[in-house]
Amino acid sequence: MNEKNELHNRSLHISGLWNEEKVDIEPKEVNIDTGKVDIQEEKVDIERMFSEKTKDFSVKTMIHIHRLFKEYGYEEVFGRSTIMELLELKASGASKLISNLVQADIIQPVSGYGKGRYKFKKQ
Repeated sequence: MNEKNELHNRSLHISGLWNEEKVDIEPKEVNIDTGKVDIQEEKVDIERMFSEKTKDFSVKTMIHIHRLFKEYGYEEVFGRSTIMELLELKASGASKLISNLVQADIIQPVSGYGKGRYKFKKQ
């Protein structure tokens, strides 16, 4: 091609094609005085619900159960990998926790989500 084009930054600018029109980003007032909404969810007393089933568990295990229940509740499905991530446990610790919770009848296996999925059992 033998073309001799200058490839300097100053000569490669595209000028005059930018839209110089300013966009209105002024926030509009939102009326929040129309009424109060109760966003407080009813809290579940997990100690009372599982008191007989968890009496032999350590304090650390109870903390893990609380965190799991807070994150997943009754309707959400979880597995070993999500427990490992949430509670920062290794695979063996998460498997042991699942085994203990299944034996204590606190969680139950769930079908339709793949192997190794569980959810809290309604008491």
